[in-house]
Amino acid sequence: MKQKQQDGGVDAVEKTAAETTPTLVVGPYASGRGASARDTRSSEARIAEAVALGDAIDLDVRRGLVVNLGTVRPSTYLGKGKVEELAEICRELSIGLVVMDCALSPVQQRNLETAFGTKVIDRTGLILEIFGRRARTKEGTLQVELAHLAYQKSRLVRSWTHLERQRGGFGFLGGPGETQIETDRRLIEERMARIERDLDHVKQTRATNRKTRVEVPFPTVALVGYTNAGKSTLFNRLTRSAVLADDMVFATLDPTLRVLKLPHRGRVILSDTVGFISDLPTMLVSAFRATLEEVVSADVILHVRDVAHEDTQAQSADVLAILHELGVDAEDRERVIEVWNKADLLDPDRLAATLDAAAHKRADERPAVVSALAGTGVDVLLDTIERRLATHATSLNVDLDPSDGRGLNWLYETTEILSRADDEDGTIHLTVRVAPERMERVQNRFPTAARVPVG
Repeated sequence: MKQKQQDGGVDAVEKTAAETTPTLVVGPYASGRGASARDTRSSEARIAEAVALGDAIDLDVRRGLVVNLGTVRPSTYLGKGKVEELAEICRELSIGLVVMDCALSPVQQRNLETAFGTKVIDRTGLILEIFGRRARTKEGTLQVELAHLAYQKSRLVRSWTHLERQRGGFGFLGGPGETQIETDRRLIEERMARIERDLDHVKQTRATNRKTRVEVPFPTVALVGYTNAGKSTLFNRLTRSAVLADDMVFATLDPTLRVLKLPHRGRVILSDTVGFISDLPTMLVSAFRATLEEVVSADVILHVRDVAHEDTQAQSADVLAILHELGVDAEDRERVIEVWNKADLLDPDRLAATLDAAAHKRADERPAVVSALAGTGVDVLLDTIERRLATHATSLNVDLDPSDGRGLNWLYETTEILSRADDEDGTIHLTVRVAPERMERVQNRFPTAARVPVG
């Protein structure tokens, strides 16, 4: 979809998808003293992202409009004059849905719906809707439903108008029973409890699979980053796979794992995860915690950044905040590698400046500047991954008698084979990489194995 600036916002002028719900996207962003220190993005970039969220589920976004907000009104979030102005725009454009790029209270949402004469959802509701559309696996569907229910539970006050008490007791003299809202809340809580039990089972299965992978001598590498930073494109480039990698937010939701071959014959398991976004609903982070444990347990984390985006620094800060919430030390330079992606979108001057900035960082903090689409810089990234993994493992030279087929098979199952050479007499010379937790077992079985000198 092509866009043009108008009225301080973004107008959608071309739509390739079928006409759907006519939508107005409103960005009520704090200005002046009302702005917080974390509001580092420009209003134009924020409204463009909000419009992209609407496009992700094929809404017919008629206009994206920025509203400079001085103070938040408890009843309608916006001032009375702005509410009336937006109501007029809704009538002029035949709007059926208004997306408020903020977090609304149930009362604010109800009052705005009354004023606009349309359905109103906030940023959290829109993101939940996108996740609901994207979920493909049973686990993903359960996670999204759990987040939806948590959100709906907090909004029952506005979801129901029939809040009269149900008749309880027997005959005609039964006293007042529980209210309808209490009934609905109880039903939601029961459903949430069932989903959480199902997710616990999924979590146990995932933990079992992860334990099985630990027994296989493959380290794990996880891709994380802001949505639409190019993680899935990089995943496809590295693994030669065909994971969905469209130019849209949240193109990938369910995690994908593939084996990746490194330059010196080593192998790792590469995991592509859901993209992050600013103001990611807390209930989604909680619901997807089991999925994101692939990141928590990874040996190396690739933080993929869209270096061509004007708000790349702010996006990076959002990703680091979510990693911190997951319990990941984003400052661990031995584990986290920054990948500055989409270098192909930089003009020559910006590209030169970006490469220079990367080169002047300390060796352990130096990012890999790549274009996942064009493939440039990927070889350097693979070398960097290999070096980081090597810092946690030990390389050994092992000589085997040709009759020791069982020992050879054990090494292939327990260690990572880096090289192999066979003498004319059948003696097998192996160079293997051993994870720290397996080192004692290997040395006990092959006491003559010699460490490979570093450097």
